Amino acid sequence: MLQLVECVPNFSEGRDKDIIDAITGEMLSIDNVVLLDVDMGFDFNRTVVTIVGPPNMVLEAVIRGTKVALELIDMRQHSGEHDRMGAVDVVPFIPISGTTMEDCVQLSIQYAKRVSEELELPVYLYAESARSDERIRLPDIRRGEYEGLVDKLQDPKWAPDFGPAEFKPTMGITATGGRNILIAYNVNLNTSDKASAAKIAGKLRSSGVILRDQNGEKVVGPDGKPERIPGKFEALQAAGWMYNENTAQVSMNLLDYSVTGLHSITEAIREESKLLGLEVTAGELVGLVPLQAMLDAGRFYSSEPESDDVFEIVQAAIRGLQLDVLDSFKSNERIIEWAAGVIE
Repeated sequence: MLQLVECVPNFSEGRDKDIIDAITGEMLSIDNVVLLDVDMGFDFNRTVVTIVGPPNMVLEAVIRGTKVALELIDMRQHSGEHDRMGAVDVVPFIPISGTTMEDCVQLSIQYAKRVSEELELPVYLYAESARSDERIRLPDIRRGEYEGLVDKLQDPKWAPDFGPAEFKPTMGITATGGRNILIAYNVNLNTSDKASAAKIAGKLRSSGVILRDQNGEKVVGPDGKPERIPGKFEALQAAGWMYNENTAQVSMNLLDYSVTGLHSITEAIREESKLLGLEVTAGELVGLVPLQAMLDAGRFYSSEPESDDVFEIVQAAIRGLQLDVLDSFKSNERIIEWAAGVIE
């Protein structure tokens, strides 16, 4: 099996396309690295780049992109709505096929070591690469943002994992780590009632809902925090949202599709919808999805999963998840391995 890793570096520049073109152009100078997406956000003043390829080539590509970014982006001039702490704000490595989370952890460590030594860039390890509980969550590392780095770096508890514990005004600081792929997935309902979608989301998401007494007041635990009724699924974030003024949707992030799959959550939403007298009308994937996630769903929906080939199983997933209702679902563009030119 061909080894593939995805990397999704976030750069603190979302308004100057020439800068982003220079960064991505340097990344693509590495053979076998494929650019899947470039998402520039003007208000955030931030760009999210998605590349995929063999592990060592992806590593070299993102190091080259980092060098260009640090040359062209000056954090002293940066402002935007999104939390940020550096010109190269975060560099996650994600296993796609033929690779493991440990592989991605090691890639993040290699990245941190290289850029800290070659560019004197301070780097924190986060997510699966974190060396302490305080550094697992990116929002905890970003707290105080760029403007708070002078004080933060003087605190021994927040010394970088790699690089100097000193404020670098033009570059700021970077976080890197291995993490699971996040699948953004929405399911539409035949109602304009957002509360119904929110009710379903609360029953299913990992965090569940706040426990209330018979008077509707929050039940507070011994630790002073509201107690919660856990939801049905693990590794799932969900909320009620509106697709348009006439259509409510359950909007979700699947944090680990091997734990909570697309078909499992879809069928649960169908069951909960029936209890409310509603129906699921469409599914929607935002961004790209790994092939295995589609195969897992396709084997559930296929009438002949043992004899169907890969393409037929993917089509079963598209039908079962109703991904072709809102728009055509172009598998060769929306499945990571196929978009990268890998057909299995």
